[in-house]
Amino acid sequence: MSDQTGFPRFGTRRLALAVGVAVVGVLAPASPASAAVPGLVRISATSASNSNDFRSVTATCPVGKVLVGTGYEITGATGEVVVDDLTPNGGTLTAPTAVTVGAYEADAFAGNWTVTAYAICANPLAGLVRVFALSPTDSNDFHSVTAACPTGKVLTGAGFELTGVTGEGVVDDFRPNGGTVNAPTAVTVGAYEADLFVDNWTAAAYAICANPVAGLSRITVLSAIDSGDFRSVVAACPTGKVLTGGGFEVNGATGEAVVDDFTPNGGVATAPVLVVSGAYEEDPFAGNWDIRSFAICADR
Repeated sequence: MSDQTGFPRFGTRRLALAVGVAVVGVLAPASPASAAVPGLVRISATSASNSNDFRSVTATCPVGKVLVGTGYEITGATGEVVVDDLTPNGGTLTAPTAVTVGAYEADAFAGNWTVTAYAICANPLAGLVRVFALSPTDSNDFHSVTAACPTGKVLTGAGFELTGVTGEGVVDDFRPNGGTVNAPTAVTVGAYEADLFVDNWTAAAYAICANPVAGLSRITVLSAIDSGDFRSVVAACPTGKVLTGGGFEVNGATGEAVVDDFTPNGGVATAPVLVVSGAYEEDPFAGNWDIRSFAICADR
């Protein structure tokens, strides 16, 4: 888990950020269908481009498909915008079919920017549901909550939602459990206040869960650890596997780094096989920090 002992932050906003270099992965295109997760594709939807304080957009799976994973991307804001909502629909008896991404400017920002929502969709999976868990409601600097799949189910993807903090909360942890030989079964969401915020707020975690999926595992890749303004890392599925979802984790920045990109590849006819996680410092921060990218992968 990320460091939770940092002091409240009161940094002055800057108007320009250094540009980082993203890691690029090149992989062969995947088939749109797989034995474990048939019909897997990635759908995207992008908001209007303007300088409004808040932007929201929903990516919806094609008719007949269900949502197994999520993603988002902020363009044009370079650390000046925080994603407040990455919310799959559905419920404990209903398979999700769409994801809504909402983002606020952390401080006044004059430039135009957009938010893109990514829905990883597949043909119906047995037992697919959405599970919800909510943190305590208070004015503490840090909130954490874990959404766990029902017994016997596994985690294919996840989401989060901050309520009451309207741009002052930064999701630092969006971490599925599991490992290279163990299927994930839960996701932990941790969020810090970006600046002093006196009102009460909450963090919610959403787990997208299904009956066991062949070959399901979690891959973890760690970025460089330094004090650079931008960090990016790619988590790619092993050969013969496809991406159903993912997550990220920032370590060492305690609310000073904003995850700007959580972007699965793929397209409307191509299964995703990797996810890119990229983060900017939200205010100048002298300490060293890193970002982990998590890929949830299943057999083709």
